[in-house]
Amino acid sequence: MSRRGRAIAFLLLALAAAGAAAAIAEGYGSRVTRGYGPLRPVVVVDSPLPSGARFDSRQVGASLTVRRVPERFVPPGSLASPDEAAGMIAAASLPAGTYLQAALLRQPGKRGAHRSPLGRGRGPVEIAVSGSDALLVGGARPAGARMDVIVTTEPAGAGPGRTYVAARRVPLLALRPGAEGAEPGGASIATLGLTRRQALRLIAAESFARRVTLLPAGGG
Repeated sequence: MSRRGRAIAFLLLALAAAGAAAAIAEGYGSRVTRGYGPLRPVVVVDSPLPSGARFDSRQVGASLTVRRVPERFVPPGSLASPDEAAGMIAAASLPAGTYLQAALLRQPGKRGAHRSPLGRGRGPVEIAVSGSDALLVGGARPAGARMDVIVTTEPAGAGPGRTYVAARRVPLLALRPGAEGAEPGGASIATLGLTRRQALRLIAAESFARRVTLLPAGGG
């Protein structure tokens, strides 16, 4: 084979290899999208910030960046643009790499406003719940409301299952569709402000209960 022929052959092989690599990468990207959802912009803390740090225009540009991550891994309430933090104050110390969520920010205000909006001893916990469609009727936005968490157990032997209130008047921070998507009757993921005891009880209930449901809390 002539030198020119060998050069053409090598070029064709290189093009074929590049095409195969592109096809593999595209197929992998499609599988990731199907498995974890489309990519979403998320604001990430670039350098550590102390509690009480104010996000003025200079601070926003210097300390925050935007990354694109699969939707499944985006924490509830995450900011999509650094501009959303402008004028706000860090409600807690923020290590580098933290996804910036609305719950981690507060409005400038009087002394003592830096305390956690969840209340003492509470933290955000994600729980799979059923029948949450009713909370969204008419475009309602239930986040911020107080909820009772109802657990229904599987039947024991010949007897019926038991239904009881596992946690009373807990704050609902966010509500989003579960892995099956926004289908009627499908499971949803609720982010609740729970004490450690409540969190352990509900995490255990997820494994044995037939159903975990949210109901708007009554007065009192």
